[in-house]
Amino acid sequence: MAARIIAVEPFDIVVFGASGDLAQRKLLPALYHRDLAGQLPAEARVIGVSRRRNTHEDFRQAARKAVAANLGSEPVDEACLERFCERLFYIPVDVGAEAGWQELFDILRDSEARIRVFYLATAPELFTVIAKKLGAHGLVTPRSRLVVEKPIGKDLASAREVNDTIGRVFSEQSIYRIDHYLGKETVQNLMALRFANALFEPLWNSRYIDNVQITVAENIGVEGRGDYYDTAGALRDMVQNHMLQLLCLVAIETPASIEADAVRDEKLKVLKALLPVDERNFSALTVRGQYRAGATPKGSVPGYLDELSSGASTTETFTAIRAEIGNWRWAGVPFYLRTGKRLPSRVSEIVVTFRPVPHSVFDGTAGPITANRLVIRLQPDEGVKLWLMIKDPGPGGMRLRHVPLDMSFASAFGVRNPDAYERLVMDVVRGNQTLFMRRDEVEAAWSWIDPILDAWRASDEPPKGYTAGTWGPSAAIALIERDGRTWHDED
Repeated sequence: MAARIIAVEPFDIVVFGASGDLAQRKLLPALYHRDLAGQLPAEARVIGVSRRRNTHEDFRQAARKAVAANLGSEPVDEACLERFCERLFYIPVDVGAEAGWQELFDILRDSEARIRVFYLATAPELFTVIAKKLGAHGLVTPRSRLVVEKPIGKDLASAREVNDTIGRVFSEQSIYRIDHYLGKETVQNLMALRFANALFEPLWNSRYIDNVQITVAENIGVEGRGDYYDTAGALRDMVQNHMLQLLCLVAIETPASIEADAVRDEKLKVLKALLPVDERNFSALTVRGQYRAGATPKGSVPGYLDELSSGASTTETFTAIRAEIGNWRWAGVPFYLRTGKRLPSRVSEIVVTFRPVPHSVFDGTAGPITANRLVIRLQPDEGVKLWLMIKDPGPGGMRLRHVPLDMSFASAFGVRNPDAYERLVMDVVRGNQTLFMRRDEVEAAWSWIDPILDAWRASDEPPKGYTAGTWGPSAAIALIERDGRTWHDED
């Protein structure tokens, strides 16, 4: 089955931080794939910006290597790669000074009428600096768009400051706060499952759903980013953005349409309905951990403190939270959130566990009846599994088995699963904000997260240690087992 390609208008995308990891590992390969698919118009240009004194050809050579290195087993289409590299240009700019801004203005001067995307693939502290410089140097046109990555601030006050500053240069309709999880095929299929099928929506409430688990697990450590990560931690790095966005998409009411503000209005209602977790209840509803040295399938690995230049920290590399939504649809249904580094495997998934049947009509020889589960796997192996009870085939009486109806997107559709950035960058060009966060969403998420951070900060208790290669501290198991439930750790 061939994917349908939707053409876009001619555009310029200016990538600040073009020599950095995000641009080289994600953005350039994503744009190459869109060129390979025939989606980029002939006039489209990619203009790299960073402090390095590179030339256009230096940038093109780096792009060739970056694309080839990030295709996995997919072969490079040399003709397409050369065509793509001809679109690439480079301007060295010191964003904190004046050097280079006139050169950037000059290269964009003759294309003011086309769509202009400024992608800030930089350190977060440069977002406001770059936005102000873009305004001061006359680079913002009526068709300009600004893309900012997470994190937006480190708490509610700093998030508001960032939003205020960029909002003085760009209108809210021109700002795209990107969360790449929302661009994943499976996340969007969650909305399709709920709102394009009659099967689930009547059951999507506290009467039929027992609990929801959201896990975002990484098997790597901080990988040389320890000093940066130590200023963030798992709660800021993963929960405030990725995981709360996933929770919202599970829990939202049916929007009036799929248009951006209709969807985001409903997500905002969920965020505002989250019951508070603060100094009164954080010890019962949250767990924070920090990995210690351990063994993985790839060998022994150091502990978190061993990877820091300071050698001391109370920053969490793992957190588990029991959250609840205070509305009629979800009252009493726990949402268990779990994320961490140096866990046994790399997996991101949403598990919706339905309530068990109220009465079994089968005798004891049939075996136990396990509750139905809907497992939405974001990575790796994107797909959906619906676990059901069926009869074990063969004669000899009624024996029940718990088996999945399994739909892997790669095998079901026979096409390459596009990276999230491919979709999101094209959505920016199209002007579709549905998969991007609105200002009030970001600030509502921080309003829920800040009291947890404050409670942890006021507590004398350090993060609980866990051995690298395990599923976090034992307290995280106790968190869910106190409710008579267990974490979903099977494939």
